[in-house]
Amino acid sequence: MLHPQTQAFLDLLVQRKVPLTHTLSPADARAFYLDRRGLTQPPAPTVANIQQLQCEGPHGSIAMRLYQGEASAPSTGAPTLIYFHGGGWVMGDLDTHDTLCRQLANESQCTVIAVNYRLGPEFPFPAAVDDCFAATVWIHQNAHALGLDPQRIAVGGDSAGGNLAAVIALQARDLGNLPLVFQLLIYPATDMRRTHTSHLINGQGYLLTADTMQYFHDHYIHNPDHDWDWRASPLLHRNFKNLPPALVLTAGYDPLRDEGLDYAQQLTLAGNRCTYLCFERQIHGFITMGGILDEAQTAIGVCAASLRQAFRV
Repeated sequence: MLHPQTQAFLDLLVQRKVPLTHTLSPADARAFYLDRRGLTQPPAPTVANIQQLQCEGPHGSIAMRLYQGEASAPSTGAPTLIYFHGGGWVMGDLDTHDTLCRQLANESQCTVIAVNYRLGPEFPFPAAVDDCFAATVWIHQNAHALGLDPQRIAVGGDSAGGNLAAVIALQARDLGNLPLVFQLLIYPATDMRRTHTSHLINGQGYLLTADTMQYFHDHYIHNPDHDWDWRASPLLHRNFKNLPPALVLTAGYDPLRDEGLDYAQQLTLAGNRCTYLCFERQIHGFITMGGILDEAQTAIGVCAASLRQAFRV
């Protein structure tokens, strides 16, 4: 059963006749996604420091935002989480996930750097992957100048951002000289074919619908053959060995639930340390809804504890 708080939220969306994402233009969807913060997110906590950053990638400049957690070391050698926001590769930015990044920085006692990667349909696949990888390389190369420990860098993200984090972890492993200590995958999209059972049984009525998934897919993937590219569908990579430890967190009423579980299983079978946790009563996107859902804070606490453990290595 759905958590009563989650059911109340879904009922409210119906009562207010809130439009579904797939009925909106990308510009309107982005504006609505940003505006929804006031309804669902908790107040943004104070952090020790925020710094705007920028690097260059193959498609131009990439904006980033650095958050220094209140309890993190103010000098040099701070552990770092590079965070890629969710939003279906179409929506989301540094502001939609500002509160979550602050929470993770404080509770993980680390520095978080959020990456404002390019979105579809203006910049289809693989532009987002290119931006995220370029940002990760730049952060690693400039770690000492930023007061970071280049040997304690993790990647993470939610939904589309979880997809990108998984892809970057694979790319970093293949590159060989870009060490990562952890991957935080929050209800990640791992298979663009969308054939897992949860897409059928959770495809209507739980905020992220099958129609919205199609909308996101088509704005991001312009060539159907790219569904089979592991940079779009990391579950289709042929080699999962020697990857960073991972936490894969899913929601019981999420269309992406089963592909997240499948990805966690592949990581474990390949010999990696991977913890899988499903919040059975929750929906896709719940971790950013701490203003109305108590279990969002529980999930953030689990993520933070996993990061603290990884950074102690």
